[in-house]
Amino acid sequence: MANDDHNDGENKNRGERVNKAKKLRRLKQYLMGTIFLILLPLGWFYSLIGYFIPLCMLAGIGIASWKGRKWCNWVCPRGSFSDSYMKLISSERKIPHFFRAVPLRIGMIVFLMSVLTYQIIRLWPDPYAIGKLFMTLLTITTAISVILGLIIHQRSWCYVCPIGTISNWVGKNRGQLCAKNDLCTNCKLCGKACPMDLTPYELIENEKMSFRGDCLKCGLCVDTCPKNTLTFLK
Repeated sequence: MANDDHNDGENKNRGERVNKAKKLRRLKQYLMGTIFLILLPLGWFYSLIGYFIPLCMLAGIGIASWKGRKWCNWVCPRGSFSDSYMKLISSERKIPHFFRAVPLRIGMIVFLMSVLTYQIIRLWPDPYAIGKLFMTLLTITTAISVILGLIIHQRSWCYVCPIGTISNWVGKNRGQLCAKNDLCTNCKLCGKACPMDLTPYELIENEKMSFRGDCLKCGLCVDTCPKNTLTFLK
């Protein structure tokens, strides 16, 4: 009886911890997602707003070199928009594995960066025209991400986003998610909690799972696990 009471107490504490973590993350994401919804149309009237895009690119990669892909958790305005607003209307199907394929991700980087570089050279040195270019790129890629979110999953675009991919490569070995013991019961609650549709429970069988570079370090899987199996390396 005492053991049952202890387990009930642990489950209650874990549930409260998970709910608190989700609520805090949700508040941050609604804030950033709302800022995104304001800046996107506003940038078409004040094109210099478009320069926040390269700043976000640099910040995302910079943070990845230190903390892994943590920027994409809630600091990224579009990522927060996806989790806060798009999640409400997304099909939330499993993201196909080919979205994670290296050739596709490299191809997206080469294509978008080539277009961006060519257009900047063509428009140079007009800062307003270049700002509008950034807004055009953001609008088109956001439209694609919304379509993918509706059809598949709200975070589908995050796998082919050039900055997300570069952050994956730069921060793959930063704060890695690991399974610290063999207590996993294969409940798969960690996978259901993951906003990137990853499968942390597979780390039990394979410590070198390639998905860790796409982990957003949100910690929801760690808090959700009933056996405290998962942890982040310092």
